[in-house]
Amino acid sequence: MKKQSIMLSTAAVALALLSGGAPASADTLRLLTWGGYAPDDVIAKFEAETGHTVEVTKSNNEEMIAKLRATGGGGFDLAQPSQDRIAGPQEEFGIYKPIDMSQIDTSLFIPSMLEATKGNTMVGADVYGVPHVWGTSGLVVDTKMAGMVKDYTDLCSDDVAGKVSYRLKRPTLIGFAFSMGLDPFAAYGDEAAYADIMSKVEAKLVECKPGVKTYWGGGDELMGLLRSGEVVASMAWDTGGWKLNADNPDITFVAPAAGALGWVDTFVLPAKGKSDAAAYAWINFVMQPEVAAMITAAAGNFTASLGADEFADADLKARYQASFPQEAIDNIKWYPPVPAGLEAIEGGVLDRVKAAN
Repeated sequence: MKKQSIMLSTAAVALALLSGGAPASADTLRLLTWGGYAPDDVIAKFEAETGHTVEVTKSNNEEMIAKLRATGGGGFDLAQPSQDRIAGPQEEFGIYKPIDMSQIDTSLFIPSMLEATKGNTMVGADVYGVPHVWGTSGLVVDTKMAGMVKDYTDLCSDDVAGKVSYRLKRPTLIGFAFSMGLDPFAAYGDEAAYADIMSKVEAKLVECKPGVKTYWGGGDELMGLLRSGEVVASMAWDTGGWKLNADNPDITFVAPAAGALGWVDTFVLPAKGKSDAAAYAWINFVMQPEVAAMITAAAGNFTASLGADEFADADLKARYQASFPQEAIDNIKWYPPVPAGLEAIEGGVLDRVKAAN
């Protein structure tokens, strides 16, 4: 794994001294994160303004958990796993420490995202994560040809028969369930109830199968289908819809009426981190709207920073705001941790849908 260590420059030292000197407690932040979440220009700005230095190790969910398990939560001061990788690993391995919410400037966060992430990362009475970068899956629609598609089950409409696509993957099961008035996440603690919901979704997907052009497997495949007009509506990610919109203003991402399905990469404190002060300083720094917009420019996704869209690239800002009015943001269904046993239920449903005539 490539490790990037960026030390405080002479210019940054001078700037810190001119602004009153670096804090006495200034030290190094060891950050375990994804590519694009800690761009060089943000690091330089943070170092200059706080006196802390930053060491970045780029990783992914599986490697983050493995690294922290191997050290009992040591080696890093701040990490960024997805919110569904926090409560379970904490209960099993004890690799995180609770977030001290008094150290977090909560006014910088989109309230609904902050509350959802706090709830999904609680163990006992303690909160272990706050949100950072997020994204969703929902609908990508040619609004000129398929303007009637407003929700997941609208992909079954006769108006678009033969010109729709989605994946035979878990998000399709979850999205269709919500669109059918069911709540799969509420059934996570009851395997029988979840199996009942999935059986209803299975029947719906089998019913809809004759109208599906193809079950797409990769993003490039789907982009080609939408650009050619072979497909006019599909389940897909928000960033893919916005990329298509740049080429064809009729195609864009639509947040479904039942709610887009959201993922969040968080901030967590490893159990043996040595610099909580630097970690909290980084969180509050990067959640400032103007700084958060710099991360969006690098990562391609928006953050949970309140008002950061106002500082984003003008075209991306327009696409984001068109897809996500406030009510659509507050209606996002955030993925919680998946309990053991449910993936086997989902796998059986997907296999039977695939095999159905």
